[in-house]
Amino acid sequence: MDQASQLYQKDTVDVNDQATRDAQDLAALGHAQTLTRKFSLWSMLALAFCVLGTWSTMAQDLATGLVNGGPVGILWGLVLVTACNTCVAISLGELVSSMPTALGQAYWIQHLWNTPTGRFASYMCAWINTFGWWTLAASQIAFMTEFLLSMKLMFDPEWPGTEKGWLLFIVYVGITIFFTIINYVSCRKEWILPTFNNFVGVGFAGLFVAFSLALLISVGTKANLSFQSASFVFGQWINQTGWGDGVVWFLGLVQSAYGLTAFDSVIHMVEEIPAPRRNAPRTMYLAVLIGAFSGFIFMVVCLFSIQSVDGVLNPASGNPFIELVQSTIGQVGGAVMIALFIFNGLGQGSSVLTSASRLTWSFARDGGFPWGVWFSHVDETWMVPGRALWLQCGIICLVGILYLFASTVLQAILSVSTIALTISYAMPIISLMVVGRDKLPPGGEFKLGRLGPVINWVSIIYCAITTVFFFFPTTPNPAVSEMNFAIAVFGVMLVLSIGFWFVQGHRTFMQLGGMAQDIQGILYAENCESSQDGSSSAEPRPDNKIKGQTSELTSD
Repeated sequence: MDQASQLYQKDTVDVNDQATRDAQDLAALGHAQTLTRKFSLWSMLALAFCVLGTWSTMAQDLATGLVNGGPVGILWGLVLVTACNTCVAISLGELVSSMPTALGQAYWIQHLWNTPTGRFASYMCAWINTFGWWTLAASQIAFMTEFLLSMKLMFDPEWPGTEKGWLLFIVYVGITIFFTIINYVSCRKEWILPTFNNFVGVGFAGLFVAFSLALLISVGTKANLSFQSASFVFGQWINQTGWGDGVVWFLGLVQSAYGLTAFDSVIHMVEEIPAPRRNAPRTMYLAVLIGAFSGFIFMVVCLFSIQSVDGVLNPASGNPFIELVQSTIGQVGGAVMIALFIFNGLGQGSSVLTSASRLTWSFARDGGFPWGVWFSHVDETWMVPGRALWLQCGIICLVGILYLFASTVLQAILSVSTIALTISYAMPIISLMVVGRDKLPPGGEFKLGRLGPVINWVSIIYCAITTVFFFFPTTPNPAVSEMNFAIAVFGVMLVLSIGFWFVQGHRTFMQLGGMAQDIQGILYAENCESSQDGSSSAEPRPDNKIKGQTSELTSD
């Protein structure tokens, strides 16, 4: 406490000043407030809703669901995944309410399990989480790349462009740079980035309604089209994999899990939302529930509207969802709808890169990267972690090089995002159960109470089971082209992470952990008590030097 006490002195502040309390609260956790808290609850919810993108993500991955369980796997698998992911979201919500920092899961492990083993686990979690977000961003960009080029196939099915790796790579890099520039310039004024996310969120919700109505009206009014039966939509089981039905049920969860992954976007944006101990947990579980609701409704619409399952699974356009839209709405109308889908998807992708960049920046800030001090710099003119943004841009572009010579490896890298993020969700929850829930720091405004252990264990079991099955190949006896190389990619990620640990991480990562452990939560708890008592003073308080001192210490 001696080192920590030097940062504090008695002072008088207005406890009703939320910005002051949030900045002091973050200082008590070991970091200075270098990013502005520009987001409201609604703009953050819009960002989280767009990052999840549940209904559109499930539409893009429609073929996976159809062959792995069919409508039963798609709809009722989504119900199961929603229940389990809600448990995961509120488990993480309790943790972020207790320790609201952008590094999130890795930070919590270090401060709950404050031992050398815990520090190593924290470092590995940070890398797994960061890899997960980089691959998630890459997969969103790859989706947009393929959708853009598939538009051409709608009018020219013989066009060979989608098979040209160099063309895919150029479009992929162009989209990546476009997303990065949007993120860089949109922080210049505080209102731009939240307004942008509000616009994308409203557009995404409007597009959900427009697509649903367009599909239903088209099928209902065209004489040559007909709806599938309710027994097909809610009760048809399809297994075209060769696996037993039990295995296929779990493999079918991949579609739903991918559509409900990345709600930790809120965690990594937590230093940009006011009253994070209250607003962050609420935003996370609302995003999961809203995303799941939209996903379920849209999958029901799609399943009722399918004219030919074989046509969707073997599309002339190369994309099952585009095939569904084109076969129902028509070529011209379908092209307009897909163009709007791509336009909004570009906004969603920008939101994905926003969240990923904050994780990249916070990991560098806590000494996880080589040259972390340099990469954790926040541009004072543009008010954005610009170096972390461009680092992330470069890494994502490097992934795209695989379009040129190893598309199978590329698909494996893109598929590993769900696995990596799921593991990063489980690790802090496991740490909490290992050390005991009584070790959760004070000050959190979202508590699970007596249900906490049950919810935590449901979360852990779900993450463990799904992670195992996500490594399975698509068939029991796969050819090389059918292999699931995700396990190899994940193994390489782990080797790289361990290598970085021995080269640099063991010396630099989370070196302020001990200080922050002693003082975290105290300031906020006392602020709350003082506010309730009507007092205008609360101690201890950071003095005016805390921003500079904290920044200096966290840069070591």
